Amino acid sequence: MTGGDGLPARLAAGAVTDAATLALAPEPVPSDQVVSGAPSTGHAELDLAGGRAVGVWEMSPGAMRDTEADEVFVVLAGRATVEFVDPALPAIELVPGSLVRLDAGMRTVWIVHETLRKVYVAP
Repeated sequence: MTGGDGLPARLAAGAVTDAATLALAPEPVPSDQVVSGAPSTGHAELDLAGGRAVGVWEMSPGAMRDTEADEVFVVLAGRATVEFVDPALPAIELVPGSLVRLDAGMRTVWIVHETLRKVYVAP
């Protein structure tokens, strides 16, 4: 994503972006990733400068497989369970305020009980 000047997108300094209500365009999860239900995801990259990405991501109820990228995120809304397939770690429960770090290559299953929205930072 770039701004109108061709430079990486930036959040405006000193301005507020309402990540909780930001409009996202949901798309169905690819069928090879769906575990159950008919989940969709949407995201918006808000800032791509400085060698990192900041964005908002949302998933509707259902379950999907994923291979993670390096990221840190905080949950804004919703409720979900993340199961770790590889490496085999205990499942985690996500609720508003949950702060999580994922490593690139982790294989997970996201089970969303109530539409989940998070803000993420990734290199």
